[in-house]
Amino acid sequence: MSVFTGRFSGRNAIITGAASGLGLEVARRILAEGGQVALWDLNADALSVAAKELGAAHFCAVDVSDADQVAAATASSVEALGHLDILVCSAGITGATVAVQDFPLDSWYRTVAINLHGVFHCCRSVVPHMLTRGYGRIVNVASVAGKEGNPNASAYSASKAGVIGFTKSLGKELAMKGVIANSLTPATFESPILDQLPASQIDYMRSRIPMGRLGFVNESAAMVCFMASEECSFTTASTFDTSGGRTTY
Repeated sequence: MSVFTGRFSGRNAIITGAASGLGLEVARRILAEGGQVALWDLNADALSVAAKELGAAHFCAVDVSDADQVAAATASSVEALGHLDILVCSAGITGATVAVQDFPLDSWYRTVAINLHGVFHCCRSVVPHMLTRGYGRIVNVASVAGKEGNPNASAYSASKAGVIGFTKSLGKELAMKGVIANSLTPATFESPILDQLPASQIDYMRSRIPMGRLGFVNESAAMVCFMASEECSFTTASTFDTSGGRTTY
């Protein structure tokens, strides 16, 4: 649990992928530190459970790969919260775990649609509301796979590399406008997303981490909350690692 109090007082956040894992932990911290959250997730049942657990007043079942759904959810969240200060794009899937020549086309398209197009849709929809107020913090969750590439995870690696590049571009566009955009590049951490992967792939990713263990969700959530706060005031268009020493740039 966060040691801060009031860091997000008066701040309102949209968090995608908020029904579990990193999104849920970030929502928990922002609420504990005085903020308000709109929880977004594709899984309506899990989202309802998360909202009840957190006592969150607003939540939307939304597929971030659908631009129209994102626009509608943004309008609903603005109406519920009053204004938007923070966007955390945490929704993501792993896609198939196979070699490129065997990669199913539907898995490729769906992985890129959620992981990359979804981030674009959310930022495109939310940024105008931040520009109106001259303040905003955007955190797009990428992965060390986007920097290094993981074998048999080409769609995931490519989509997360796209998130990094997109965020660098966005951060530069907004640098003079009071809105800061950065990406997080975690190594594998304990999360429900691991249920989508075979044990061999998890073992491979663990073997690449010099600390010799997977991360914990609270470690990445702590970094996200710094990136989403006023304290992160002179770093934009950049990446923050929580990789146990894996990444080298």
